[in-house]
Amino acid sequence: MDDLDGILKSMTFDFFGSGKHKIEMDALLAEKEAVFLDVRSRQEWESLQIRLEYHVRVLWIPIDEIPERHNEIPRDRTVGVFCSSGSRSVMVYLYLRSLGYEKVRIAPSHYDAITSLLLPGKLHKAIAMRKTEKEKE
Repeated sequence: MDDLDGILKSMTFDFFGSGKHKIEMDALLAEKEAVFLDVRSRQEWESLQIRLEYHVRVLWIPIDEIPERHNEIPRDRTVGVFCSSGSRSVMVYLYLRSLGYEKVRIAPSHYDAITSLLLPGKLHKAIAMRKTEKEKE
């Protein structure tokens, strides 16, 4: 297990300047086995559920349940952590990194980054790509 001191010491100017802690939605969706980890509260999730079933696997675990449920988060896949404000995703990012998750990233913390993917043209393209992938299997 990595310690938090070591994680924080690794977060140098080069680390942040290279963007190794973030992932844009297009890049997350381009990874076939990626996971979108939604850490918003139950109230937020009940008000607006994010499914993205034609794009990426969505896993909803509220931040306060992460300590008990982190084993549900795959270690071998890129995980984009999302919350609506950005603060919770940073906390979960650091927590998962301290547990040894290396492929965890912070996804954009605004709904526009997600809803822009659902415009008819982009959604049509995502569905067509999924169909092509299934035909190859």
